[in-house]
Amino acid sequence: MKNWRNHLGLVLPLLVIIGMAIWPSLSGSVSNRESIFTILKAIALASSLNILLGYTGYVSFGHIVFYGFGGYVGLYLVNGLGWSIWTGMLMGGVASAILAFILGKAILRLRGAYFALATIGINEAMKAFVNNFDLFGGPIGMTLNFSVYKSYGGAAQALNMAFYIMAGLTAIALVISHLVRTSKFGLGLQAIREDEDAAEVMGVIAPNAKTWAYVLSALIPGMVGVLFFFKNGNVEPHVAFPLHASIELLVMVMLGGQGTVLGPILGAFAYQGMRGYFVTSDFFKNIQLSVSGVLLLLIVLFIPAGAIGWLRNRVPVLRRVLQ
Repeated sequence: MKNWRNHLGLVLPLLVIIGMAIWPSLSGSVSNRESIFTILKAIALASSLNILLGYTGYVSFGHIVFYGFGGYVGLYLVNGLGWSIWTGMLMGGVASAILAFILGKAILRLRGAYFALATIGINEAMKAFVNNFDLFGGPIGMTLNFSVYKSYGGAAQALNMAFYIMAGLTAIALVISHLVRTSKFGLGLQAIREDEDAAEVMGVIAPNAKTWAYVLSALIPGMVGVLFFFKNGNVEPHVAFPLHASIELLVMVMLGGQGTVLGPILGAFAYQGMRGYFVTSDFFKNIQLSVSGVLLLLIVLFIPAGAIGWLRNRVPVLRRVLQ
């Protein structure tokens, strides 16, 4: 019974993802499918960042580097070597996880602003590297050979398949986030978030715990990158490593509630809705990132626990459901 209660907080997030996955089929709208695909992608990426930011307290401005690097590796395997999208995604995720392990051993020794600045540098360094790496197409990137889609029933079927795979990846990201949150490993990460020195005194091996959290947070973005570029049919350096995307992910996590499973879902919904308005507004479309920065500042000042944290504090009966 106790174990069942521990997992109760995962039920609502998964029901939301299932509802999003079946809605396009019920509505018969391709437009709905594409809109929901974008939201699912945002949820998966925000949930992965939440493992590092929410549970460990380390702010990364370069989390999108795993999305771009994994996407490049996977698309090269699919397009250049003829691998299936399934193995391509798996290897994209593994490549990002390996990159995170290598980077984590170095930069996770840093704390606070120093770590945040290091992640920005890594993102820009990776963009410059890929921009000059001929195997990945250099500055023009890679374009998928459309004959690849024949193995999946054509381009239209491949797009539909990509949508359901994205829903699956999003569900996996939420499950990983929940399992980390409710595990002994997750408790160690949360102790690091509260006071890293005290956590080490209590027996938490902080360098190892932080590194594995970093690795877990990189796995899903690498797979999502492969799927997204497969769906779009091409990848370029500026699309794979946009610094502003990492900032947007931070806003989503903090808006919904860092350190919660449901928070990134709520944050992604809210931010994507606002973003849709911004990009179609004559006034806001050119200052979209400025608005994101102001929003992040307001969250930090007035609702640091995010929307889920605010609700949990004011309606205690919801604490077991809103996790």
